[in-house]
Amino acid sequence: MTVKTAGITSPITAYLEELHARFKSERGGAVADYIPELAKVDEDGFGIAVATIDGHVYEAGDSQREFTIQSMSKPFTYGLAIADQGLDTVLSRIGVEPTGDAFNSISLEAETGRPLNPMINAGAIAAASMVAGHSQEDRNQRLLATYSMYAGRPLAVDMAVFESESETGHRNRAIAHMLRNFDILQDPDSALDVYFRQCSVNVTSRDLSLMAATLANNGTHPITGDSPISPTHVQQVLSVMTTCGLYDAAGDWFFHVGLPAKSGVGGGIFAVLPGQLGIGVYSPRLDEHGNSVRGLAACKTMAYDLGLHVLKTSKPAASAVRSAYNVSQVRSRRVRNNADRDVLKAHGHSIRVFELQGDVFFATLEPLVRQVVEMGAELEVVILDLRRVSSIDPTAFALFKSLIQQVEGSGKRLLLSSVGAHTRLMRYLEEQQASDEISRSMLFCPDLDVALEHGEDMLISRQGKRKVEKVSVAENLLCQGLSEHQVSALEALLEDAHFKSGEYIVHQGDAANALFLLLEGEATVAIGANGGKRKRLSTITAGMHFGDVAVYAGGVRSADVVANTPLHCKALSQEAFARLSQTHPDISIVILQNLLKTSSQVIGRLNKEMAAYVE
Repeated sequence: MTVKTAGITSPITAYLEELHARFKSERGGAVADYIPELAKVDEDGFGIAVATIDGHVYEAGDSQREFTIQSMSKPFTYGLAIADQGLDTVLSRIGVEPTGDAFNSISLEAETGRPLNPMINAGAIAAASMVAGHSQEDRNQRLLATYSMYAGRPLAVDMAVFESESETGHRNRAIAHMLRNFDILQDPDSALDVYFRQCSVNVTSRDLSLMAATLANNGTHPITGDSPISPTHVQQVLSVMTTCGLYDAAGDWFFHVGLPAKSGVGGGIFAVLPGQLGIGVYSPRLDEHGNSVRGLAACKTMAYDLGLHVLKTSKPAASAVRSAYNVSQVRSRRVRNNADRDVLKAHGHSIRVFELQGDVFFATLEPLVRQVVEMGAELEVVILDLRRVSSIDPTAFALFKSLIQQVEGSGKRLLLSSVGAHTRLMRYLEEQQASDEISRSMLFCPDLDVALEHGEDMLISRQGKRKVEKVSVAENLLCQGLSEHQVSALEALLEDAHFKSGEYIVHQGDAANALFLLLEGEATVAIGANGGKRKRLSTITAGMHFGDVAVYAGGVRSADVVANTPLHCKALSQEAFARLSQTHPDISIVILQNLLKTSSQVIGRLNKEMAAYVE
């Protein structure tokens, strides 16, 4: 499937489009003209595509313009020849050593006449002769069917190019007859017919990226699930592509790009990053080696920018995303009133949390980028938690920056938690905020819980809900279901209590002898954690209550409660509740029911959180 934007442009698509724009003005090189039909192509065509091994394709430019595959066919025919004849037979007729010569060089072993590798024309013609079939037509159809499996769609031969190649391929005929002289092949005409046809198959940059991704995926097409080549043969094909895929430019290519690849005089290049992705590029202007000028430049830049060199070492990880969920599943520790809870229940799916992990590099970050892009239209807030991230690769860092810019630029809000340990990222974000290149509304939160709370506040505000600053006793959640007369009876037993900001209302370990109704202000419930740190259990605001266990169980306080702002509370002591139970049992029953409802909500929330984490 091709990635569709939904409110947020994919940073990967944006990167490919920028790459396309950067090299589109490159006018170096010339279109191949030794095959007359190739000289007729539009020399300004330029397409780029990247396909991941799970079937997502990112494209830019003329990525779906057809052109003939030419020498890029050679690895696929080589793999088919090994499957049909066995590796020992193929190696007895074709070597695997690089030549350092041009693609049409006559590089044969002096004693045996064996072509030095299957990527030069001599080796490719020998490989074509080993494609099995009951007839010439059967061999041709098997070859085309195999190519189609690699591409994931039916491919066809460009007959005009095939006829042009057949009419002008005198050097290839000479090579074929020389191979016949050494008994490398038996029927030069049959081998050449297969070879000319395979070179004339029409493909697109998108096709090439998926063909490359099939090799990257150990021989299985990322979308269709078809397997045109076995995993063992993939290794052999990629090996010769690595050493011989770009002929006499192969060494320079591998040094700078570091990917098994193959080029063709039709203007295409495809490259494979095993286990991760495939690249397909098309631009028909060629350099002196017969390789696409723009294609080489784009691939080299991509490999550098995205850290794609096959010898680049990183700790393995399937994805940078450890866990993903929304606020309908997991909420902050702030206790909300009923109206706010209703908002979060109805719209919580628009806040998406991604907990990241491990060493983050391009291939592990790409699934996150894709999810954010695909969900873009329904998202209001994106929260990225970096607490478990050990390092951010420089190439992933660039993608990370682009994701931030795309999210912010689309009018969404991005919250980053636990970012402080990643000083380079923090420095960049602070610089961008200072220059207004990133919205100042983006917040760096010390931990995930704070980020969740900020996200919830944003969502509630966007839904037009005002923050409750002050409530009466009757409006407190503890008094739900009480009549006006019953509230008056309860108020007679309550004691007024005021606290300054930062003041402790209760201390962990104190005797639990009173329940508090919070009428104005905000407080945090917290416990001591390892290393002298404190862990927030919840934040409560006007309309909430705390210290519930005191009225029916007593004992000692299990946590601290600290005023975040000046507080106004009403306290219901254990003794006062006991009198209430005697004089107004109906009121005490309602209060106990409300306490039970609150406890049930807490348990339900914790269960949902656990389910989200397990997923």
